[in-house]
Amino acid sequence: MTSANQFGEKPFPGFEPDFEVIAAKQPSKEPHFHNHRARLRARFMSAGAAALADYEMLELVLFRAIPRRDVKPLAKRLLAEFGDFNHVISAAPMRLTQVQGVGDAVVQELKIVEAAAQMLAQAKVLGKNVVSSWSELMRYCKTVMAHRDTEQFRILFLDRKNTLIADEPQAKGTIDHVPVYPREVAKRALELNATAVILVHNHPSGDPAPSQQDIDMTHKIIAATAALGIAVHDHIIIGKASDTSFRAAGLLE
Repeated sequence: MTSANQFGEKPFPGFEPDFEVIAAKQPSKEPHFHNHRARLRARFMSAGAAALADYEMLELVLFRAIPRRDVKPLAKRLLAEFGDFNHVISAAPMRLTQVQGVGDAVVQELKIVEAAAQMLAQAKVLGKNVVSSWSELMRYCKTVMAHRDTEQFRILFLDRKNTLIADEPQAKGTIDHVPVYPREVAKRALELNATAVILVHNHPSGDPAPSQQDIDMTHKIIAATAALGIAVHDHIIIGKASDTSFRAAGLLE
């Protein structure tokens, strides 16, 4: 039976349109990267992050920020700029927005991932004895500080049982300097009823070797807290690949 066309007219005699062929020639309404997103998510759920390259992990994060565009090129641009996944999510928002294709939505998603990673790492050490959980403590410090491009100074406050009761950033600085005020450190320790502290700061250069300024500042904090019966157990400098312990290096005397 010959069907009429949209104008009510019959096609040429003997002509039967092949609707399957016509449909096959119609362009797909789904962008090519939609299947890629589904496959990548499935691979992540079945095999975990270890089975994915850094750019693929970034794609998973970027999917939420950019729902209607292929994000692989942007993921690779971010890695080319910052080096690896950790450096991308910890990069300063201003630096991120300098990369072509990065807007507020992308920055927001990256900062959410960074904050979640820090909260998970912190949860493993808060309320724990720092001696028995030292490796977790160092892992947390590296997660929070190793990839920063400016210096940050944090104080870990301990009680009489060396349990970590608080972890607080005291100051943020430039690429090679951070201001720290010994009296403020001592005051905050008293407020928290802490009996000891561990000082931690990072060197964005990657070299954890202490400067003379680091050593002098540490001794000033020791003097300010010792008068109040608060001990400085250690001062740790976090680098990119390694760290320095003042106690291990004999620099606390």
